[in-house]
Amino acid sequence: MMTTETGATADPVHLEDSASSIMNKVQEITGEIPQKQLTVEDLRRMVREPVKRLVEAGRVLAVQEDQDGCRSARITLQDGQLYLHPLLRQPTPAHAHTLQESEVVGVLEPSCTLAFLDLGWAGSTRGRVTIRLTPDTPRARQFLLLCTGQRGHTYRNTKLFQVVDKGRPGERVRGGDYESNDGVGGAPLLPDLQGQYRESGQAGAVLAWGGLRGPRCAQFAIATRDRQVGDRWSCVFGDVVSGLDVVRAAVNHSDITEVTVVDCGVVLPL
Repeated sequence: MMTTETGATADPVHLEDSASSIMNKVQEITGEIPQKQLTVEDLRRMVREPVKRLVEAGRVLAVQEDQDGCRSARITLQDGQLYLHPLLRQPTPAHAHTLQESEVVGVLEPSCTLAFLDLGWAGSTRGRVTIRLTPDTPRARQFLLLCTGQRGHTYRNTKLFQVVDKGRPGERVRGGDYESNDGVGGAPLLPDLQGQYRESGQAGAVLAWGGLRGPRCAQFAIATRDRQVGDRWSCVFGDVVSGLDVVRAAVNHSDITEVTVVDCGVVLPL
């Protein structure tokens, strides 16, 4: 017999019960949400304390089935903000609550799409760079796909590989070669990247690299210094909203090719 905080007794758990039924009984006693009953709306609104506990325990994952099996993505809660990490082929924790990746990504509002890159070097993660994407451009949509891994490729574990105009106006750093990780590759994921892009000359601009056609169209650059007055970059599809100091620290590291995107993903609106 088990006794609850109110002194009432719960039904006994018999040894012959299946593992799933035992877990269900424990969930009834503790007030935890049973598996397969967690919804995307619960997650987005965080309306119940058990949802928060599940996320903090690493037991909520977004999953995607493909011809090679199942991939899953961690969902984490940090400083009151909900983050979706990239899809990976990894073991699913026991008693995990799973949601379809497409449903989770579907809660993203185009007007407030935020992506993140965690940069690290010298054996440790140095900080998170959060980028607000311009929602109606193909390059922004492609960047989102490479942060979530929905098409099988991701920016996770890719290097930054070049600093352009270091120490001068218009300084910027290149990255995003998910194929060869040296600046040679980075094929586009979308068939047509043409669109109406902004121009900017400000530090923090996230801009296309490799043009809108060709074999390197998944690469990007992040500006760390303003351009000279009157000069502007074209094909800008996002802006750094926090963590520009992390990018600048990476630029000043002795070897930019030692700087890695140790993790990436998107911010889920609450």
